[in-house]
Amino acid sequence: MLDPAFVTGAPNWIDLGTPDIEAATTFYGGLFGWELVPGGPETGGYGMYQLRGRTVAGVMTVPEDQGKPAWSVYFQTPDADATARTVEQAGGTAAFPPMDVLDYGRMGGFTDSGGAYFGVWQPGTNTGLGMIMEPGALVWAELYTPDVPAAAAFFHTVFGWRTDDMAYPGGSYTMVHPAGSEGADSSFGGLVPLDAVPEQRAAGPHWLPYFAVDDADAVVAGVERLGGRVTMAATDVPEVGRIATFTDPAGAAFAVIKPAPMA
Repeated sequence: MLDPAFVTGAPNWIDLGTPDIEAATTFYGGLFGWELVPGGPETGGYGMYQLRGRTVAGVMTVPEDQGKPAWSVYFQTPDADATARTVEQAGGTAAFPPMDVLDYGRMGGFTDSGGAYFGVWQPGTNTGLGMIMEPGALVWAELYTPDVPAAAAFFHTVFGWRTDDMAYPGGSYTMVHPAGSEGADSSFGGLVPLDAVPEQRAAGPHWLPYFAVDDADAVVAGVERLGGRVTMAATDVPEVGRIATFTDPAGAAFAVIKPAPMA
């Protein structure tokens, strides 16, 4: 699972691009209890969502004519510029080249060989999310991609990820592990065929963040009350947990999971 040490290639940041930060804060604050710490002019208005004083996500205004509302997942790198070169060599493209964010760190945005956007974060004074693996915080990430083997090969080249398949009735699920890790407990995400989930296919290739919750059914009710849309009702996945997927009122996709008890 996610490790707060944020090893190379593991998710270490997420942010929300939305046309209306105030509306997004009303939604996610009502759903998870997040509080907005607004960003100043030196950050272009980029703000932070916090829970109990710890940062769980970033948020920025993205006008509707500049991009669709979406969650973005960033992965740890010791050298954003070197990662950018590897991305291009592996068949990806740069949405924007690496750049310094004050003294907080260095970031870059890319699309993989299948067309899904992702970011990288080279830590400076900001070493990554302040809370993970707790209710209301990031716990998992899934890539919906048109070609799972190609995506696995791409990210193996870029980050050294290894993958393995977890069998379930009627199929299997490709799990992702950071380079150098051993055992199933090191997985932090999965690769899913885009055509396998109609609710996600409409969004095209993308990363879907999962937030841990104590009660997935209560979150479903909360999403409906707060103006979001339920794209998959709460469902039990044996030995994994109870999950549900949504879009927020602006249309950004996300998911929640109440993890199954540890054996």
